[in-house]
Amino acid sequence: MPRPSWLSPDIPAATARPSNKVPAHLIDGASLPASTSPFKLIAYQAQAPSSKQPSGNEPATTTRTSQRASAVEQTDSLSEAVVEPAKAIVGEVTATGVTAQLPMMTLEDFESLACANNPTLQGLAAITQKAAGFRTQVALRANPTVGYQAVQLADKGTDQHTAFVEQEIVTGGKLELNRRVMNEAVRAQLLELETQRLRVATDVRAKFYEALAAQQTIELIADFKSVTNKGLELADLRKQALEGTQIDVLQAKVQKNEIDLAYQQAEYAYLAAWRELVAFAGASDLVPTRLVGTLPSEVQPKDWTVVAASSVESSPERRAAQARVSQARMNLERQGVQAIPNLTVQFAAGVDNGTNSGLMNLQVGAPMPVFNQNQGNIAAARAEYCRALMDVQRIDNAIRARLAEVAQAYDSASAAVSKYSREILPNAEEALELAELAYKAGETSFIQVLVARRTYFDSNLQLVLAQSQLAQANAKVDGFVLTGALDSMMDQSGDDALRGLTFSQQ
Repeated sequence: MPRPSWLSPDIPAATARPSNKVPAHLIDGASLPASTSPFKLIAYQAQAPSSKQPSGNEPATTTRTSQRASAVEQTDSLSEAVVEPAKAIVGEVTATGVTAQLPMMTLEDFESLACANNPTLQGLAAITQKAAGFRTQVALRANPTVGYQAVQLADKGTDQHTAFVEQEIVTGGKLELNRRVMNEAVRAQLLELETQRLRVATDVRAKFYEALAAQQTIELIADFKSVTNKGLELADLRKQALEGTQIDVLQAKVQKNEIDLAYQQAEYAYLAAWRELVAFAGASDLVPTRLVGTLPSEVQPKDWTVVAASSVESSPERRAAQARVSQARMNLERQGVQAIPNLTVQFAAGVDNGTNSGLMNLQVGAPMPVFNQNQGNIAAARAEYCRALMDVQRIDNAIRARLAEVAQAYDSASAAVSKYSREILPNAEEALELAELAYKAGETSFIQVLVARRTYFDSNLQLVLAQSQLAQANAKVDGFVLTGALDSMMDQSGDDALRGLTFSQQ
């Protein structure tokens, strides 16, 4: 799959950014004080030279002061060379509307694609039609038999010729019971189709939010990459100005390499999530594009007792199982009337050449349920009814078990989103600002600034991850904890065996 163009750090991200995304002014804060831009690379300038004029016996100090001034000039030159062109590019992109022309897709787009293209939905729709066909078939009456009969053909003058019609009359309401049994099968399949729609929707939503979080992570890391790149350059400048050490340079280089690796891994995570997302939607030929959506920032506590009761009561999965119970109960009733014998009626009319007169015959017959009273099928139907009842209980317990797992993920993610957004991230931002100010004042080391910067960066990443987990858990709760957009289709459409049983009572 080709690498999406918007993943390149050379292409600006879309205008709309998530709330926890680092704003542009925090990256390019040349005109802002350091305290207002936590992600802004501080121009680690050397302390201003003293106003005291050096004496003739202070050549080293004079040389060092000269080097400091040179480093400051190089720093200012670097800022102009990097920051100003970036401003111009952003302004040009905004003015020409290039950002607005980037391809974008929303969650609703993927849900529409999945409804139209997911193969399991089309397959279950076909299975439902098959069940409807069986329902029609098992309720059809038997075809009449029409025939001709000749008697005493060898005895000329006494031969008899008749035409007859024979019809099997089904008793005990078997055909109507057949239809009712299969009607429950159709109803169960319709609920299975609804269940699969929820499975597809849940998987699409969960994977969309996972991909959206990966996209925001890429953008977040891309912002921080520019910070680490310029940080490494300025660490070199400070070393040249004898204000920094080789340790500072190596630490800056390590941080840059770590961020480069994190960026690459975030790209892989996005592409993997994209591939799964388009597979669920049944549109694997789609190329990666920009996703438009919002990860949750507000935490809404849930009463899991109420949620569990509502999920169990309203789940189409459980209602499908209840339809199977109704089908089993109707089948038990149907098997109970199987032993009532059908009637076979034959009416014949013709001519008797021996008497030169017409004749009519009427014949009625029925099998006697002496040995076969359908006792085996009745026992099997009763066992199936018990199994169907237990399956409803199994599904009840399965829903509660799945919900318990999702509830744990939801509560953990809720706690993380609340803690990071209200406490950890603000504290990390403040710590970074203080570290920057302390370093500029010569009160702390460069490594301390690197640690504070990385802490703030990691806090942002953890907030995005928690928001993604919260969105995915919420999608599962809304979807009755149903997943499996591409699982094998359940075919319980049945067959027309009841019709064969109806017309074969032996």
